[in-house]
Amino acid sequence: MSITTIDSEQVNRIVWNQHHDPFEILGSHLLKENDKTVWAVRAYLPNATATWVVLPEDRQEYPMQAIHNPHFFECTIETKEINNYQLRIKEGQQERVIYDPYAFRPGRLTEFDLHLFSEGNHHRIYEKLGAHPLEIDNIKGVYFAVWAPNARNVSILGNFNQWDGRKHQMRRGATGIWELFIPSLGIGEHYKYEIKNNKGHIYEKSDPYGFQQEVRPKTASIVSNLNSYSWQDDQWMEKRRHTDPLTQPISVYELHLGSWLHANASSDKRSKLPNEGVETVVPVSELNTAARFLTYPEFVDKLIPYVKEMGYTHVELLPIAEHPFDGSWGYQVTGYFAPTSRYGSPEEFMYFIDQCHQQNIGVIIDWVPGHFPKDGHGLAFFDGTHLYEHADPRKGEHKEWGTLVFNYSRHEVRNFLISNALFWFDKYHIDGIRVDAVASMLYLDYCRKEGEWLPNKYGGRENLEAVEFLRQFNHLIFSYFPGILSIAEDSTSWPMVSWPTYTGGLGFNLKWNMGWMHDVLDYFSMDPWFRQFHHNNITFSMWYHHSENFMLALSHDEVVHGKSNIIGKMPGDKWQKFANVRCLFAYMFTHPGKKTMFMGMEFGQWNEWNVWSDLDSHLLQHDSHEQLKRFFTDLNHLYHSEPALYSQDFVKEGFEWIDCSDNSHSVVSFIRRSKDDDSFVIVVCNFTPQPHSHYRIGVPKPGFYSEVFNSDARHYGGANMGNLGGKWTDNWPFHNLPYSLDFCLPPLGVLILKLDSDISTGLQASEE
Repeated sequence: MSITTIDSEQVNRIVWNQHHDPFEILGSHLLKENDKTVWAVRAYLPNATATWVVLPEDRQEYPMQAIHNPHFFECTIETKEINNYQLRIKEGQQERVIYDPYAFRPGRLTEFDLHLFSEGNHHRIYEKLGAHPLEIDNIKGVYFAVWAPNARNVSILGNFNQWDGRKHQMRRGATGIWELFIPSLGIGEHYKYEIKNNKGHIYEKSDPYGFQQEVRPKTASIVSNLNSYSWQDDQWMEKRRHTDPLTQPISVYELHLGSWLHANASSDKRSKLPNEGVETVVPVSELNTAARFLTYPEFVDKLIPYVKEMGYTHVELLPIAEHPFDGSWGYQVTGYFAPTSRYGSPEEFMYFIDQCHQQNIGVIIDWVPGHFPKDGHGLAFFDGTHLYEHADPRKGEHKEWGTLVFNYSRHEVRNFLISNALFWFDKYHIDGIRVDAVASMLYLDYCRKEGEWLPNKYGGRENLEAVEFLRQFNHLIFSYFPGILSIAEDSTSWPMVSWPTYTGGLGFNLKWNMGWMHDVLDYFSMDPWFRQFHHNNITFSMWYHHSENFMLALSHDEVVHGKSNIIGKMPGDKWQKFANVRCLFAYMFTHPGKKTMFMGMEFGQWNEWNVWSDLDSHLLQHDSHEQLKRFFTDLNHLYHSEPALYSQDFVKEGFEWIDCSDNSHSVVSFIRRSKDDDSFVIVVCNFTPQPHSHYRIGVPKPGFYSEVFNSDARHYGGANMGNLGGKWTDNWPFHNLPYSLDFCLPPLGVLILKLDSDISTGLQASEE
């Protein structure tokens, strides 16, 4: 039977894409006629010339008629029920059979989901929003959901509908979440959202919750399944849960994957994930046609052995989330839930992290919740309004960076960011997160002139909403994932950044010590003769080192923008430059605090970091650079073999000055003590090229002090001045300590001495 059950105005709202709930018009609708059960089936198919409804029970076909529009079809069917029907569609000479998306009522978001999201407390909203392969009524497909509360209409675009926004119009829920299930789609489909505002302006957006994106410069999201990878790191994860990282050695190798090393363009551009059969095409760098990016599995083969050999405990990756421009280093994120496709697929990135864990290497990623770029496919003006950002540029824009600021006062925006942080720990098993540019979040007047910012409700410059967001973020990630790291890059004096939230702190467990970084780089960049007048640069950090849980970081920011690389900052001839670098890092590794250093520093790269090219690893053919690399390898291994150097970084009992006042010689000496026993090491630093053949310091115990590390050793490229393995104490009090050592102090050298209890006890027994 065939009758018209809908008027032209309703049809036109669908045809013109102006209906907030196309399910009211499209799909199957129960009618009653003279006590008969009649169903009206309607479909809008812009390219169709003829259409039939195919019922699954008897495979009978019912022709549909065009009504009010040549591409809007309807038929009425007398039957008790109609489920999982199909549409046979004729488009010119082509025919195809599909399941009607409007036969499947979206209902994956429960009332409780919507309530939690609206109040900013849906911690795993990424499992509901975005694109998710699933099965409804035994029919496989993909469920799409996106938050766009101010949009007039939202449609899904993709290869599956010729990027035509008329074909898959979504339904708007009560909280502004639009949703639609499209049957027969699967993993690998490319898609975007077409969003119209109330004026009819169209925005084509990537999925804010998309798990994968196309390789730039393309910007479509890709349907992915993040639950298919089989993790093999249970032992690592269980150990992490029961370990306090602040009492463990942390030596971080910070790197940018895209410029650590490239592969030759002539090599095979395809890589397979072992045991998974996943094949990924890797793009050739557009700016360097002679090379291409390594893939995540290739980093497993090349990066992990290098980091393990060097003795680093963690790698820190500059933002791994998807970003459109290589030169941004990753800090202008457009795909917060998608690891960048430059190096491969999400599963391949999981494989990389899994292999790091199996080699006892932790993975930290940089995270950027402070700002986002204005790219048209990203979060900016997402639904035709200032949805994720503040509308007022005095709060919503960083003009210096050309980026927008998240509106932390909006529940759904906080939910987006907090769930994103949890997502990386949950789905990718990361071990730490370094929050970029915390200072820009904390202060409303950050890099803004008078009149370009708005005070808070109390008239102050503190961003109260951002503070509350950071506290909520840190409280939750540690609640869900004990044993992880949350690191703040904060250059200000904001108090209690690394204190727990229950004490009023921001809740991070580590904070970069930017003051120490500036002091020591200023100190080491000056001629050694002048260092005697700036002794405070070296000693000042000890006055506040236990006020926060500090990480000592010499990062990428210190080797770009005309600042020179670390070795280039050093004064003197080539020998002195290398000696200064060894002295600086030996002091850094013995100073209280965890450690981070940027790639290339470990072998003395002369050039500044260039995001477009590789590290200058060819320098390792020269003895001086190979020796510096050996120095870092030995320093790292010594560092995590001596609990005194890491177990009490953040309490005053872990550090004691021997002498901090010898500015005339630019020498400092101190004791580092372990937490679990009475062991300690003595550290003596000579910051000038002048050696001292008889230099005396006080020590707490008598016996033989072995020279366990000497930065001036010949195999590091030094002058090889030392103490023939160690020195015996004299029974002379010195520096308010009962015993003392008289030893040779090498030029621009750092000595680490340790009481050898076996030799000392043996001698005492023989004397008795």
